[in-house]
Amino acid sequence: MNARTSALDALVFGVDVQSGDVRGDAPSYAVVAFDGEHVDRDVVSFRKLRRLVEREEPAILATDNVYELATDRDDLVHFLRWLPDGTRLVQVTGAERPEPLSRVASRHGVPYGKKPMKEAEAAARLAAANVGHEVTAFTDTTTVKVSRGRSTGKGGWSQDRYTRRIHGNVKTRSREVESALDEANLAYDRDVTEKYGGYANATFTVEAAPEDLPVSRERSGDTRIEIDRERRDGIEFEPLVQRRDRVLVGIDPGTTTAAAVVSLDGEVLDVYSTRTDDTAAVIEWLVERGRPVVVAADVEPMPETVEKFRRSFDAAGWEPDADLPVDEKLHRTREHAYDNDHERDALAAALFAFDAHEDRFERITRKVPPQFDRGEVIDRVVSDEASVEAVLRELTDDDESEEEESTHEPRELSPEERRIKRLERQVDRLESQVDELEGTLEDRDERIAEYEEELSDARREERREARERREVNRLERETERLERERDQERERADELESKLERLKTLWKLDHSDFADVSEGRDLVPVKVIEQFTRDAIDAADEAYGLAAGDVIYLRDASGAGRSTAERLVGTDPRVVLRDGNLSDAADEVLFDHDVPVAPAADVTIQEIDELAVARESEVDAAIEDWSRRASERSKEQKSEMVDQIISEHRAESGD
Repeated sequence: MNARTSALDALVFGVDVQSGDVRGDAPSYAVVAFDGEHVDRDVVSFRKLRRLVEREEPAILATDNVYELATDRDDLVHFLRWLPDGTRLVQVTGAERPEPLSRVASRHGVPYGKKPMKEAEAAARLAAANVGHEVTAFTDTTTVKVSRGRSTGKGGWSQDRYTRRIHGNVKTRSREVESALDEANLAYDRDVTEKYGGYANATFTVEAAPEDLPVSRERSGDTRIEIDRERRDGIEFEPLVQRRDRVLVGIDPGTTTAAAVVSLDGEVLDVYSTRTDDTAAVIEWLVERGRPVVVAADVEPMPETVEKFRRSFDAAGWEPDADLPVDEKLHRTREHAYDNDHERDALAAALFAFDAHEDRFERITRKVPPQFDRGEVIDRVVSDEASVEAVLRELTDDDESEEEESTHEPRELSPEERRIKRLERQVDRLESQVDELEGTLEDRDERIAEYEEELSDARREERREARERREVNRLERETERLERERDQERERADELESKLERLKTLWKLDHSDFADVSEGRDLVPVKVIEQFTRDAIDAADEAYGLAAGDVIYLRDASGAGRSTAERLVGTDPRVVLRDGNLSDAADEVLFDHDVPVAPAADVTIQEIDELAVARESEVDAAIEDWSRRASERSKEQKSEMVDQIISEHRAESGD
């Protein structure tokens, strides 16, 4: 939830004591749930109130006195620690010295009644309008502790494995938490206790509130996660909205609406312009910056839009006798920053309105006693056109009547309750004395706060430097990885370049004029097949193509059958050079198809990678040698065939 809570987008609980007392037995509370539109009412016990808060998790739990929910400061701290992470405790009547609820409600136009249910509703509506102070005992620093979810026990080899497993799971869960914090860009410090097999615990000190953490409390098997906020030295009251009391407002309406806020001392507080926000959004922006006493325009008469703003705040209006000239507006706003002409006009209206009221503000201030709010007196005098004396008398009468109204109707008290009341009065007196003594420590507290702020700044700077170092280390690792990839690519490029040089060498061999080959090229390309198999033949065909008239080199000619030989015959090679012996079946197929076959040793083959060349003359010689051997083999086969025919004829004739 963001720092500004609106009734339009948040559930607010208002509570007030219905009967009894939190210091006594069984107090009951009037509870009002307010969501900006609907109001639900109920009377519950303290225990049921806590269950209701746990179930609904309202954005705000509002009351006129936080000590109606806790017996003392320690109990209040305990109550604040119990509240859900997204729920804030708000005292709508002020800080350490609260005002009567009736006065606060009247000032903000909230309905009020003396019955507990009416007071609870008033508290809810005031908190929804960002009136009041958040009660806190904790800083925005949160401790996340990952530890063992069960005892490791002792003794035995099996117990060692059990302990190692638990410590390993704690380490794994700790790394998951650390990764989640890094992804959320949260600053943290880590403290690890290493044990056998992993971690006994890991503590993360995170600069964030519990509701902003990407992890939550859990206990699962071997591990558990505990989340605890860092406690302040005492109880603090922080206003829901930092208001600047009474102010003067300048409005420049139109397609672009501009507004400027000036203090009662003439200090420019803020300037704003928008083309998209409606009147309600502009009013909300103004409310967050103060309570307008005067709403001003830079033209005469006052535009209707500016008049609507004036009426919405019930403020006095101001307009010039005639439209303010541009040169005068430029001169009056020369020492202040603004983004466009609309902001300049709004700022000029506010400043000229201050100039018109400055003397009157000073006269009123001189007449206001120290115990009265100067801004409130100025507001009533200016808006109601009353005298200072009349306003002071009215405020004095209001104080007296409100003090009377702020008390509940008395009821019959038991002896225990009367004793409690006496003790409470004593406590109040003692607390008053403590407050007076604490007042003497304000200067020291301020100095300590300054030192803490400096220390916090130093820690933030240290964390920033640590993040930068981690980023530098990451970039260095990335650089090293890229350098390795670069080196690998360079090696590959060198290999390709070497291969290219070999190919160039081969090309030169194929196109050079050798001394012993003066009448033309004596080189012929040789296509290498690694094995005499169909797969090897297909691979060679796919790699560089097998065509009729090729010189084929079988690096391993053994093992081929008839079908493999027929696959090779289909390429119609010029000659087949072989290493190793052909099978009988393959030899027969090649011989029957007049494919010359010669030992590779008879031909000088030069290889460069997958490519090879041989001398044409040696290839021709190998083919001639095969032709001679093939002719002799044919003759032998024919002779054997004649002998066989003769033998068969003799056998048939019986000779």
